[in-house]
Amino acid sequence: MSFYVVITLIAFAVSFGLALVLWRLGIKHRWHREIRPRDVHKEPTPRLGGIAVFVGMATAAVIASPFEAFAGVFDDPRPILSVFAAAFIVVALGVVDDLIELDWLTKLSGQIIAAGVVAWQGVQIVSLPIGGITLFSPALSLILTVLAIVLVMNAVNFIDGLDGLVAGVALISTGVFFLYSFVLSIGDSRVTGFSLATFLTLLLAGGLLGFLPLNWHPAKLFLGDSGSLLVGLMMSVSAISVTGQIDPATVSPTQLLPAFLPVILPLAVLIVPLVDFSWAVGRRLRRGMSPFDADRAHLHHRLLDMGHTHQQAVLILYAWTAVLAIGTLMFLFVAWYFAVAIIAIGLIGSALVTVSPGSSATNDPLALDQEVSP
Repeated sequence: MSFYVVITLIAFAVSFGLALVLWRLGIKHRWHREIRPRDVHKEPTPRLGGIAVFVGMATAAVIASPFEAFAGVFDDPRPILSVFAAAFIVVALGVVDDLIELDWLTKLSGQIIAAGVVAWQGVQIVSLPIGGITLFSPALSLILTVLAIVLVMNAVNFIDGLDGLVAGVALISTGVFFLYSFVLSIGDSRVTGFSLATFLTLLLAGGLLGFLPLNWHPAKLFLGDSGSLLVGLMMSVSAISVTGQIDPATVSPTQLLPAFLPVILPLAVLIVPLVDFSWAVGRRLRRGMSPFDADRAHLHHRLLDMGHTHQQAVLILYAWTAVLAIGTLMFLFVAWYFAVAIIAIGLIGSALVTVSPGSSATNDPLALDQEVSP
C-alpha cells in the first residue's frame, strides 16, 4: 500500500509543479482563447492543464515500472503502453484545439484513433457476467470498446464548464473505482485485470490533485480539451479493464453482485457527464443542430441560471456524483437494503439542495433553453 501512496504523491508533485509553470507561461505568452458568449469565466485563462496531468501521470508510471508491487501492470507492457500512447494522442489533439480550435470532425477522428490504439492492444469489453456467457465476438468487442471510450471522453468534455468541476467529479469517481478494483483484486487471485484499473486510478487521482489547486474557483488554469479528453480516456479505460477482464464462468454465486458491479458502477460514477451528454445531444438534434455545436444549456449552466453560485453549482454536481458512486459501491460491503437507503437519502438531499431557490433565480423555463452561439 505504501507504494500506492508514493506513486500518487509523485503524480501529484509533478502535476502541481508543471501546472504552476504552465500558468505562468500561459499568462506571459497569452496561451488562451478569447472569452466566448457561453463561457462562465470573466478573465482569459490558459487552457493547458491537461499537459500537467499527463506528465504527472507518465512520470509516476515510469518510476513505478521497476517495482515488484506493479508487476501485474508491467509484466505485459502492451496494455499500459497503449493507454499512454492513446493519452498522448488525445492530449496533443486537445492542446492544438485549445490554441487554434479544430473542427469537430478532426477532433472526433483523433479520438477514434486513440480509442482504437487501446482496444487494439487488448483493453476491451470482452464479456459481461450474464449467465456465464461471453457475449461479444472479437470484432464487436473492439467496436464497442472504441465507442464506449469515445462516448465517455466527449461526455466528460461536455461538462467542463465550471472551475474545478471535471477534476472534482473525476476525483470522486476514481476514488470510488480505486476502492472497488483494489478490494476485488485482493479478493480473487484469479483476476489479473484489476491491477491495471487500480494503477490508472492512482495515477489519475494524483495528477488531478496536483492540478486542482490552480483550477479551483477562481481558476488560474483550465484543463482544456487536452485535460478533459485525458480524464475521460483514463476513466473509461479503468472501467473497461475491470469489466473486460472478468471471466463470467469463474464467478461464484457469492460473487454475483460484485461481478455485476463492473457494469453498474461505471454508469454510477459517470452519471453527471453521461446525463449532460445525452441531454445536450438530444437537445441539439431536436433543433436541427450538429451534436457538436456548442450552446449554453448544460447542467452547470442551468444551475447557475437557477441562482446558484459558481461554487454551489460545482458542489451540487459533486454531491450527485458522490451519492450514486459511493451508494453503488456500498452494495459490495453492506446488505442491499442499507445500500438502497443510503442512495435514497442522498438523492433526496441532493434534489432538495438542487431545487433550492437562489438569490438570482431565473423563473422563465424558456430562458434556460436559449442557445448561445459558440
